[in-house]
Amino acid sequence: MALKGLKVIEFVGLAPGPFCGMLLADFGATVTRIDMNPRNSLDVLQGGKRSLALNLKQPKAINVVRSLCSSSDVLIEPFRPGVMEKFGLGPTVLLSDNPRLVYARLTGFGQTGTHAARAGHDLNYVALSGVLSMLGRKENKPTAPINLLADFAGGGLMCAFGILAALVERHHSGKGQIVDHAMVEGAAYVGSWLYRSQSLPVWGKARGENILDGGAHFYDTYETKDGKFVSVGAIENKFYRLLLEGLGLDPDLPQFEEEEQRRQLFETTFRTKTRDEWMKIFNGKDACVFPVLTPDEVETYKHNRERNVFVDNRQSESDVLVPTPAPKLSRTPARSGATAVERGELEMAEEILGEIGIDREELVKLYEDDILLLSNRPKM
Repeated sequence: MALKGLKVIEFVGLAPGPFCGMLLADFGATVTRIDMNPRNSLDVLQGGKRSLALNLKQPKAINVVRSLCSSSDVLIEPFRPGVMEKFGLGPTVLLSDNPRLVYARLTGFGQTGTHAARAGHDLNYVALSGVLSMLGRKENKPTAPINLLADFAGGGLMCAFGILAALVERHHSGKGQIVDHAMVEGAAYVGSWLYRSQSLPVWGKARGENILDGGAHFYDTYETKDGKFVSVGAIENKFYRLLLEGLGLDPDLPQFEEEEQRRQLFETTFRTKTRDEWMKIFNGKDACVFPVLTPDEVETYKHNRERNVFVDNRQSESDVLVPTPAPKLSRTPARSGATAVERGELEMAEEILGEIGIDREELVKLYEDDILLLSNRPKM
């Protein structure tokens, strides 16, 4: 696996930090989560990682973390500025212990600036990036893209890229560095094309009235007879003609005229057949028409199945669907940590602490001194 041998310490947070760690773990890194709760049910991205719960109010717990970081390549921390310094685990300390450490700080607003110390969530970060103002239907308020844009695309994913960039640089210099990644900046950077393309014909109108934001009848979704939906993305004229032919309409209808009338015509026409009936018509045609699949349909969809887009590891109805790591590497492919055999917390604690010279007897002492947090008392 591409990142085999890379050792990562991940301080537990919500969404972006765990996603960043998951990306590295799926591609082969050994990721150790430092938690402050032995039973953390909120982190659904912890599969394939090791976990160690410590009481960071205890000086000995801080010493354990420092020892782990001394032999690690990367640290990921999701706290507001100053929190790690209060623990005694700031970059000045840890980079002094280990000058090769890549110290990644993943926050909403960054380590400096007016809002650095304030709380926020994905919606707030996307709002400040300017991208939220571009999302939403005509004459409606801006619409949140769930929490995909700042937490995941602009947050965890961009932070992982920064980490890998720092690791490549370390290969030449031998030195680690701080990765100061703010989700506001990540969301803005993901939106680079939106900013740089404002002079192109696809923009120029109010939110929801442009070609790519729901303002064009040929780039939208439509409900079918059975209450399902299809996606239509026939931007180029040659694709638009094929779309009209498939709908049984005049292929010479002008594409950029009578927008509202054409949208109504499409809505009426798509409701005359079921989604699958439309797919039989459009399959094999470059009309840019594809089904809007629901989560319970994606795994069995032919193309997804052929490309193994989702991991087939569900043993019962309670098991969740897991996307396969992407992109695919030809020699060293990734493997989803969600399919790994999970080990008990004591077994993991023994393995992790054993790497820094702590044996079973000392482990039990750490537990008794309220430094190591376990759900059950370990036996000697």
